[in-house]
Amino acid sequence: MGITMKQKKLRVGAYCRVSTEHEEQQTSIEAQVSYYTEYIKENDKWEFAGVYEEKGISGTNAKNRPEFNRMIKNCMDGKIDMIITKSISRFMRNTLECIKYIRLLKEKGVSVYFEKENLDTKDSKGEFIITLLGGIAQEESRTLSLNTKWGIIHRFQQGIIKVNHNRFLGYTKNRFGELVVIPEEAKIVERIFTEYLEGKGSKKIADGLTADNILTPAGCSKWYPSTIIKILGNEKYIGNALLQKTITLDFLTKKRIKNTGQERQYYVENNHEPIITKEVYIKVQQEKLNRRSTMGLKKKDQGVYKSEYALSGKIKCSQCGKTYHRCHWTIKKERIIVWRCGNRQHNGPKACQAPTIYEKDLFEAIDIVFKTLIRKKEQFIKEMEDTLTKEKELTDPIQKEKEVYNLKDLEWDNKKQRLKEMEEIFETSKQELTEYNDLYCRKLIEKILVISEKEIQIEFKSGIVLNGSINTKN
Repeated sequence: MGITMKQKKLRVGAYCRVSTEHEEQQTSIEAQVSYYTEYIKENDKWEFAGVYEEKGISGTNAKNRPEFNRMIKNCMDGKIDMIITKSISRFMRNTLECIKYIRLLKEKGVSVYFEKENLDTKDSKGEFIITLLGGIAQEESRTLSLNTKWGIIHRFQQGIIKVNHNRFLGYTKNRFGELVVIPEEAKIVERIFTEYLEGKGSKKIADGLTADNILTPAGCSKWYPSTIIKILGNEKYIGNALLQKTITLDFLTKKRIKNTGQERQYYVENNHEPIITKEVYIKVQQEKLNRRSTMGLKKKDQGVYKSEYALSGKIKCSQCGKTYHRCHWTIKKERIIVWRCGNRQHNGPKACQAPTIYEKDLFEAIDIVFKTLIRKKEQFIKEMEDTLTKEKELTDPIQKEKEVYNLKDLEWDNKKQRLKEMEEIFETSKQELTEYNDLYCRKLIEKILVISEKEIQIEFKSGIVLNGSINTKN
């Protein structure tokens, strides 16, 4: 009586990949999946182990290829004996990784068959030839990457740009690929800029948006301070676009890094409709610098920037240059608020002899300066306009030589705008300006210099500088 040994079927899977999601490539991968499914199932000696397909995935790195990694895992788990794929370039464009995975699979007894090259890794000559062909595939990928990069830069130079609008609050794209404003989202952007200039910190703004159930650019319910900071620093909200903020240094890993000078950047102005005016944008950048300037110091020297106080970070000592801090004193059981030089406060009178100013006296001095400004506003504004006109005449030839966008290029227009705002405030808020007002201090005052216990100097954002007297009766 003869014994018939039943031959075990070979478990065969297929791997398909296209690098873009274009319609023609979508059709291509669908055809590949259908072809390999039928091809494997028609062979009586094979058992179908699935088709692993990936759309819009680059072949230079296995890290970001979920289906490829799932297939490799199944091979390691003993579920696949053989893989069929169209070509070496479909399997892997990175030569080192290609050989690594072939050897890894070979150790588990899994072979890979490349149809186009008619190569099987179980063949002893296969690995040598695959190394050569894999190197060619890698070089093709490098050349393609360079050509793509050259094409993008060439379009930049021609003024043809493509701005990514994914996770970009306030904009979408029309059928022509142009950025267009989404009115509802634009209101959120305006709110963020306005609240920041009103003195709120990024955390407080983020908490407010979360509390109001407003979704983030990524569609999440919780806002973070980092998201607010990114929005506040995004030049696209004034209609401009800085290109090549990030770059790809290695075409194999495709990892993007911040461009800190490795590659040239391009700045395109008036590319699309703005949501924020340039003047507001500049104010925000200056305010960010003001707040940041207090953060890099030791805590005892910096004074925490508390944005709820309109004068925080604005009052400076004329003797040592340090910032004045808001403090609470208790005198005869009475709580009194004063402003003190941070240097003297932490290091004693030997470090600085600057006087302590009572907040009540400071407010009165500011109030008197505001009233003087209102009374003689035509004179002050005319003098400032004449000064700015002279400045512009001197700086225009220099500005024309500049090729790179810089916030300083808008400084003249910014001061003109501040003067205009000052006029509007004086006209519409005469009643409110009869006494100290936090809001208008934020809007109008750039810096206060403490000259002595009886004198301060107030520099307005428009450039106007006035001295004020402190009443020291207290």
